[in-house]
Amino acid sequence: MSQRDQILIERAQAGDRSALNELVTLYEERAYKYAFRLTRNQDLASDVVADAFVRINSALKNFRGQSAFGTWLYRIVTNCYLDRKKRDKEARNVSLDSTLQVGTGEVERQWEDETDGPVEIAERNEREQAMQNALAQMPEYQQAMLVMYHVESLSYEDIAETLDLPIGTVKSRLNRARVALRDILSQQPELFSIG
Repeated sequence: MSQRDQILIERAQAGDRSALNELVTLYEERAYKYAFRLTRNQDLASDVVADAFVRINSALKNFRGQSAFGTWLYRIVTNCYLDRKKRDKEARNVSLDSTLQVGTGEVERQWEDETDGPVEIAERNEREQAMQNALAQMPEYQQAMLVMYHVESLSYEDIAETLDLPIGTVKSRLNRARVALRDILSQQPELFSIG
């Protein structure tokens, strides 16, 4: 855990609201990116992050620093996401035998299956495979940068520190990697609409 995180946590545990606000500011973007990767929905990701920071506010006094604050935050965001999914699922549970009252009497409730069908699953799998094949055609450093930024949600600063590069170099190399990936994927317009 960074020294700055540790100082802010100790101050927040002592009741310093500004230290807690600073922690939230430091980690809210990272938490949102992670929540969005889980939910694939902007509003739901925002709600999950809000739930997580409310939980952190009440649980921070028990944080002992056995893991990094960021790791603890990821765990809380994950739990908030799972709790919300469970609540949503329970709220949607309605008897399949139930009927609806309409002006002309009762009608049986009809359910639309919202899960992906075989065609959607096959298309998604094909896109994922094409993405993996495209990444495999790229130099390893470009693959690594794309995964670090877009999958692991590391910041430019974290990538720069990990690869021991200046931030400007990270930004330009990441941009070139995105362009190279787009060029490879544009050869499969049936799977990817690239504009």
